[in-house]
Amino acid sequence: MNVLLLLLIIGGNFHYNLKLARVKYAGGGDWYNDPDVLPNLAKFLNKHTNLKVEPREYVVSFDNPKVFKFPFLYLTGHGNIKLSDEEVKNLRKYLENGGFLYVDDDYGLDKYFRREIKKVFPDKKLVELPFSNPIYHVFYNFDKGLPKIHEHYKGPPHGYAIIIKGRVALFYTYNTNISDGWTPRHNDPPVKREEAFKMGTNIVLYSLIY
Repeated sequence: MNVLLLLLIIGGNFHYNLKLARVKYAGGGDWYNDPDVLPNLAKFLNKHTNLKVEPREYVVSFDNPKVFKFPFLYLTGHGNIKLSDEEVKNLRKYLENGGFLYVDDDYGLDKYFRREIKKVFPDKKLVELPFSNPIYHVFYNFDKGLPKIHEHYKGPPHGYAIIIKGRVALFYTYNTNISDGWTPRHNDPPVKREEAFKMGTNIVLYSLIY
């Protein structure tokens, strides 16, 4: 954990320049849905932390060498995702070398994402994180884990991870749809949108600090 970076981001005279990127993928899924979510999250981060985040969405695919320039990647969708051999290789390299991928199931992505991530890490499992994990407390406290923004399935939301050398390198949220709360398009109540932005802030900060 980079304690100094955390302290500076919270209250120091410091600005960390950050670009947020969305992952474009093949397979027919709508990787592009809700294009305003990352710019809106960037605005929230700029207002509530000392991060300086570009208020735009970058788009990159896993087989593009530029992927290694982004410390934070975001992936979502409602349907199929298909990774090429090159994408599988690059994604593993990216995550093993300190990169961070946040995946948010937008209802319908789950079985396809699990199939593809098994190709990336055949030797690892998606594990559910305990509520004590720092990703739930790094900036805002979520003592009961993920907030549930949308009711896709009955039951609580779940936060899964791929752990590499003790670090959450990939965070996958299921049955919550955090990122839908980053856009006004779904007419969520203000309290839900606030929870979504706060959890998004935690996810981004974790990706930088740990």
